[in-house]
Amino acid sequence: MTEVLKGVHHVDGSNANCYLVVEDDGALILVDAGMQSDGKKILEYLPKLGRGPSDVKTIVLTHGHFDHVRGAAALKVATGGKVAVHEDDADFVSGKAKYPPPGGAMGVAFRAMSPFFRTTPVEPDQMLKEGDKVGPLTVIHTPGHTPGSISLFDEMARVLFVGDTVRFLNGKLEGPPPRFTLDMIRAKASIERLASLNFQVVLSGHGDPLKSEAAPSMMKELLKSI
Repeated sequence: MTEVLKGVHHVDGSNANCYLVVEDDGALILVDAGMQSDGKKILEYLPKLGRGPSDVKTIVLTHGHFDHVRGAAALKVATGGKVAVHEDDADFVSGKAKYPPPGGAMGVAFRAMSPFFRTTPVEPDQMLKEGDKVGPLTVIHTPGHTPGSISLFDEMARVLFVGDTVRFLNGKLEGPPPRFTLDMIRAKASIERLASLNFQVVLSGHGDPLKSEAAPSMMKELLKSI
């Protein structure tokens, strides 16, 4: 749990990264809700900022996988914040639809473990689409990992929140995990689009923050390996 850069805090959501973004008026945006069903780690971090739960005005979900949304229902109740998700993933978050499980042995293991990771459905308050604004963040639809995966771009701060579309692991950029990605062709097209933006900080759902002027070039290099 740390301040990645001024006004952006990384919070461990248990198996997935969450981020708190401080708006100019002091309101907080939570990017992803983590895997803890009670959102405890996120709620415990707020006093360190001198804030309380009611300061979280929006809970933005980069996509509907359980490790990013499991805390959403509890955090919505605790904070009163509005849950926002892309319209193409909204039914997965609300429980009206389910993602297909991965194939092979991984799929068998995933189905066996699923009772331990039950997620309370939550009805989104805001259906996001391409170009929408959440505070200083612009929504970029980056499908592939899931149909409604999004990235969030703060153009002024040159910060890019990418969910699971891109990961920075062991000092290098990687694409989304193929076994849990529904359409790798669309995912690659989404990464290509992100690589064209002017950013210097990449904050992903898994792995470490990437802070470098070379970040766009690194993302273009990644495309050669997908």
